[in-house]
Amino acid sequence: MTGQEPTSVYIDTTKPHPARMYDWFLGGKDNYPVDEEMARQLLTLDARGRDMARTNRAFMHRSTRWLAGPGGMRQYLDIGTGIPTEPNLHQIAQQTAPDSRVVYTDNDPIVLRHAEALLRSTPEGVTEYLQADAREPRSIVEQAAEVLDFSRPVALSLNALLHFVSDEDGAYELVRDLVAPLAPGSHLVVSHVASDFDPEGAEKARRLYAERGLTLAPRTREQFGRFFDGLDLVEPGVALAAEWRPELGERVEVTGDDPIPGWVAVARKP
Repeated sequence: MTGQEPTSVYIDTTKPHPARMYDWFLGGKDNYPVDEEMARQLLTLDARGRDMARTNRAFMHRSTRWLAGPGGMRQYLDIGTGIPTEPNLHQIAQQTAPDSRVVYTDNDPIVLRHAEALLRSTPEGVTEYLQADAREPRSIVEQAAEVLDFSRPVALSLNALLHFVSDEDGAYELVRDLVAPLAPGSHLVVSHVASDFDPEGAEKARRLYAERGLTLAPRTREQFGRFFDGLDLVEPGVALAAEWRPELGERVEVTGDDPIPGWVAVARKP
């Protein structure tokens, strides 16, 4: 399912890529000068860029622990996986439920290069990686069905993905099309950059991305909540990333007292 061999991967280093910038914010080494340059420009808009990345990552850890535990999930479809940073989703899920089956999906060739790190499953479980575009949900579901049983609940993870899809490009329709084939009892997990706290800074960031041919679509709490229409939100509902069930994992020490501007939520399909 991984498709082409990593040795044949072509990585464009002439323009920044969100996954590589995220890696830089997390202290990784799988990024290039063009990514660092733009990441540092983003830090001039909000110096807490590294805190934002770490807070988002911590939410992924906590939400996966909840899904694997109280949520009862044993199947995961993670879209927009990004560059592997341990612990990865499958490692957290399989710590609680070793038989968990996980499919990672990304369209960034650099993730394909690191796919081997994503495929180290427990003997009882399965992890797979497929290179696919999130904007082609039917293709993703068809390929993921080789590993996941869509007649049973699946946890759909869209962490730090949807703020790279504009309304005009069909962000809400994308979520609807991905949730539609999921069985009742499935869960949707989303984390997203917020625009409520600093609208001017969010607009400057959007323009910075646009100047480089990239999309950034920060959203308000109300706009974010629309992704969960027809689903049952898990307590505490739509929340700031740092405030979603902090008892489930590590707290991230951040600079200053202002909230990290990221909305998150987990919801169950009835």
